[in-house]
Amino acid sequence: MSKTEFKMPKMGESITEGTILNWLVQEGDTFKEGDILVEVATDKVDNEVPAPSDGKMVSHKASTKDVVPVGDVIAILELKEGVSVSEISEEETISEKQKETSSKKKISKPSSPSSNLKAFKVNENLFISPLVDAMARKNHISYEELSRITGTGKDGRLRKSDVSEYLAEGRPFQFVQSSREGGNPSYSIPDLKFDKGTGKIVEMDRMREMIADHMVYSKHTSPHVTAYVEADLTNMVNWRNANKLKFQEKHGEKLTFTPLFIEAVANAIKDFPMINSSLDGKNIIVKEEINIGMATALPSGNLIVPVVKNADKKNLKELAASTNELVGKSRSGNLKGDDMKGSTFTISNVGTFGSLMGTPIINQPEAAILATGIIKKRAEVIEQEDGDTIEIRSMMYLSLSFDHRIVDGYLAGSFLKRIADNMENFDTDRKY
Repeated sequence: MSKTEFKMPKMGESITEGTILNWLVQEGDTFKEGDILVEVATDKVDNEVPAPSDGKMVSHKASTKDVVPVGDVIAILELKEGVSVSEISEEETISEKQKETSSKKKISKPSSPSSNLKAFKVNENLFISPLVDAMARKNHISYEELSRITGTGKDGRLRKSDVSEYLAEGRPFQFVQSSREGGNPSYSIPDLKFDKGTGKIVEMDRMREMIADHMVYSKHTSPHVTAYVEADLTNMVNWRNANKLKFQEKHGEKLTFTPLFIEAVANAIKDFPMINSSLDGKNIIVKEEINIGMATALPSGNLIVPVVKNADKKNLKELAASTNELVGKSRSGNLKGDDMKGSTFTISNVGTFGSLMGTPIINQPEAAILATGIIKKRAEVIEQEDGDTIEIRSMMYLSLSFDHRIVDGYLAGSFLKRIADNMENFDTDRKY
């Protein structure tokens, strides 16, 4: 047996740090190859990190809720001779379903934050990582000023991107004074003493807390406007119903409406690229890639958004394979961090739950999000050269919520109408 450094693994190309959720093997305990040593969180995905061989846990170098950069030592192990864990690849971590409950242990503020590399809490509402602490010191930002910045990380933790965005906005809270000594900022939510009633108490799980924070942050950040159109999907529905069994026999993939919707949206984005953007301070970043996030409901009722990368470059077979794989991984809890990274536009199919239409909240930092309602047969007036007729058609409402800071009504309306046109003008003679 030899002592070996156990480092924070890399769990995706864009992942630079992870939060220790739980040590499953305690100091002094032995373990077998494949046993889960530690649970690590990156954004919405929790990952289980397995042991590379039989061994013993000598000591933990990071504690629960510590935020550790990728590659830093988090434990010392005793392993069989010749076994090294200097590099653990993304594929060796096992993504799992979000935990039903999250750790509620409190971390007290160390006496000297500058000499301690661990994350810490300044108070009950301000959780600081070493990286954020270093950024604050470099830019002379006080803890009081930091407390006014909206944190988008776990448990409201400030992330590097939060501080960077705040600096880019010109530090709007730099000179804000507290309303009273030791009190809240100059504006505080009044205590209205609502009667919340009595009943069964259900504690939010970690994912629900993050979804709630993300939704509030999005509504607070982006001025939401929603536009609506109606689309006649009769041709698309008839073609899909006639070909779904043949498609599955030929390609081994189920043909749902999702890849057809993604195809129509990706083609519309190519015509209106400004919708595929994000706001960075006073600059608009128009994305070169078209990566479509698809909101997916988990068995727990929570929502997750896996991403179909380069959707505009995939044919229908490839889109069907990607969507089926991501939905399956979402429901089984096997999504990797990169499966949810890089989305540039999101689709939420509220029709899956029987909703006629929806008013979706923008998936930050994107500029817009599309909701597709239930496909419903209705009697419609159809204009013909020899007169109007009434026919049974498969109709669907589309709603687009957009960030009015960077998308105006003309762009949003034109883009939404183009999606509807792409769906209505579906080629019923197409091959697959």
